Amino acid sequence: MDFKKILPHLIAVLLFIVASVLYFSPVLQGKKIKQSDITQYIGMSKQQNDFRETEKSEPYWTDAAYGGMPTYQLGAQYPHNYIKKLDKVLRFLPRPADYVFLYFLCFYILLLVLKVDWRYALLGSFAFGFSTYYIIILGVGHNAKAHAIAYMPLVLAGIFLVFRKKYIFGFLLTALAMGLELNANHPQMTYYLLILIGVIGLVYLADAFKKKKLKHYFTSVGILTAGVILSLGLNATNLMATKEYANESTRSKSELTIDALGAKKVVSSGLDKEYITHWSYGIGESFNLFVPRLFGGSTNEPLPKDAKVIKAMQNSFREKGYQVPRKTAEEYAGSMMYWADQPGVSAPAYIGAVCIFLFVLGLFLVKGRLKRWVLIGGGLILMLSWGKNFSFLTNFFIDYVPLYNKFRAVSSMQVIVEMVIPILAIFGLYRFMNDYEQKDKKKKALLYTTAITSGLLLLFLALSGSVFDFVGTRDGMLLEQFGVDFLNAVKEERANLFTSDILRTLTFVLLTAAVLWLSMVDKLKENIALLIIGCLMLFDLVGVDRRYVNDDAFVSAIQVNKPFKATEADKQILKDKSHYRVLDRFEGARASYFHKAFGGYHGAKPKRAQDIYEFYVAKNKIDVINMLNIKYVIQEREGKTVALNNPYAYGNAWFVNKVETVDNADQEILALDRLKLNEQAVVQKNQASLQPTYELDSLATIKLTSYKPNHLVYESNNSNNGVGVFSEMYYKNGWNASIDGKDVSHFKINYLLRGLEIPKGKHTIEFKFEPQVIKTGSTITLASSILLMLLVLGGVYFELKR
Repeated sequence: MDFKKILPHLIAVLLFIVASVLYFSPVLQGKKIKQSDITQYIGMSKQQNDFRETEKSEPYWTDAAYGGMPTYQLGAQYPHNYIKKLDKVLRFLPRPADYVFLYFLCFYILLLVLKVDWRYALLGSFAFGFSTYYIIILGVGHNAKAHAIAYMPLVLAGIFLVFRKKYIFGFLLTALAMGLELNANHPQMTYYLLILIGVIGLVYLADAFKKKKLKHYFTSVGILTAGVILSLGLNATNLMATKEYANESTRSKSELTIDALGAKKVVSSGLDKEYITHWSYGIGESFNLFVPRLFGGSTNEPLPKDAKVIKAMQNSFREKGYQVPRKTAEEYAGSMMYWADQPGVSAPAYIGAVCIFLFVLGLFLVKGRLKRWVLIGGGLILMLSWGKNFSFLTNFFIDYVPLYNKFRAVSSMQVIVEMVIPILAIFGLYRFMNDYEQKDKKKKALLYTTAITSGLLLLFLALSGSVFDFVGTRDGMLLEQFGVDFLNAVKEERANLFTSDILRTLTFVLLTAAVLWLSMVDKLKENIALLIIGCLMLFDLVGVDRRYVNDDAFVSAIQVNKPFKATEADKQILKDKSHYRVLDRFEGARASYFHKAFGGYHGAKPKRAQDIYEFYVAKNKIDVINMLNIKYVIQEREGKTVALNNPYAYGNAWFVNKVETVDNADQEILALDRLKLNEQAVVQKNQASLQPTYELDSLATIKLTSYKPNHLVYESNNSNNGVGVFSEMYYKNGWNASIDGKDVSHFKINYLLRGLEIPKGKHTIEFKFEPQVIKTGSTITLASSILLMLLVLGGVYFELKR
């Protein structure tokens, strides 16, 4: 092995480690970043984690949220998940530095595969990894999204290796990279990557047809398909379990054709268009890629200490008779700065003035397939990110492209744009610095690029106050609440941010142009020029990143690990050692951290729980609340959190004397409004064939005698045959019922609970969660892992022998 050849790459990896840790330096003090989404995740997964610690096994079910749901999307650990173990090896740094390191490493490998010199690959990796959106998602806790984004370049690297006829290593890298990508478990990001891969495939197909190389093209496609199939096998358990649960979640087609008000609704196989496009990037707002605070930055924008709007904020409150601390005024004024159309943003999707300049330069200097797929793929995805602001294209994809309607917040697909722009930018820089015989062409390209980028910025300044009017969607509310003087101060500060960031971007544009010009006329050596451009790029990107994610985001580890503090209401409830549910806010995982809650925080909620909440719980329908065994309701009373006891909750299970059979889900959910649910029940005819009436012994009981989230034991006593209603969420896949050790069938009753026919006499009834999908998936995963290991060993042996 030639050590001199690998030394530059070792240096690059070391720099990646240093840069990742330095940016998040508080991790060296044992601190952790406080991430809002991770706080919610900790609340949702606490019961599962406690079970894992005490039982030394996985429950695969939690009833701490939404009354009960699988833990498949809450960090469940599956047998033989060796691809996850590999991922943990790669993410050896403290979080979130580990994700930034992955950003750098995988993009570096992609550029090396594309035959870029390691120095340029190093610059490109920093441009990619410090892109503002990629940093901000770590600040708010979108770890799975960051995880999936990090492996995207590695997947592309495997694909390009295969098309370069490196079939063995390309196949192995594709299988591993796609396996890691799927393991990140963010289907939305992976789906957007597949759109880009589809564009790449079409560009390469057209090129192969033109060059009469279709045989190589289809051979490559076949090899890549085999690699993807193997990657699916490596993640079989997770994928199969996710697919199974997705059918029962709000991401799937609803059984209902009516809404909570009884009106007819459009039944879709996915999410509705309004929900999908709620976060749609503005067409003009996309220039935030080039100028970060063109539209005010964020809905929590840090402002200069001398900003007039802060003083205006304090004066407005003072006039109303309130004394507001300066910090409160700063935060409130900062929340008014963003004036584009999205409901709110944590930061602009900024990828750097230097990077955009080099990208435009690449448009003049780079030719061939790479330029085509970057422009077509990046352009398509940029337009799709506009959502309802470019409705023709968006509606076409929602209506006709498979699975597109399963994902919301289309603005997030700009992550793909933020990956492809640095690729062309680095190629543009590489061509400029190394195409020695094209001096006139480079001169023209540099002049055109400088004119276009600086001219665009000067145009923005000229349009200040007209096209850019600094008027936001909430300004009417501000005018009504605080008056015209405060609104004018807000608009003035927006204009200040607009102007200052345009001038900032213009400065980086001109400095970059100057460095390239000096390099072209041989006043700067290549390495010095690259060093200066790298410093400009880092200063540019990190300077913006630190506005939104900095050391202030870190707290002591205990605050992250135990993010919720028990209130007096929580302590009062916890004294009750029986099995019951608690109702707090339906959206939020705080109650799930302490109790078995009917509510939670999840991107794919159980759809029947959502329906019951909208139809009845949100309207305080007491019979339904009792049916759900909600014994305590947490409320705010006179500034204090109190626990209201509901003594009428029906308990864990009960017998009914009447069962109404209906034809469909609409009739079933509406029946809950008129039935006396402690004596009557409703079931769909496709669920069970039951008698309309049952003789009910007044002394008949069903008592819960043993409880675990995945194993419940009851004792029943009834002098007659009867139907029991169990206040546990029905989930058709995995829950098995038995009476006195003999397996029996149970069914969905009262729209979301479990029902069971119980013979007369005394009986022991058990419900166990034993999901077959875990057993089947684990077998496939083990076989795929063994196959991949054999292929890796065989591939290395073959290449070494050759």
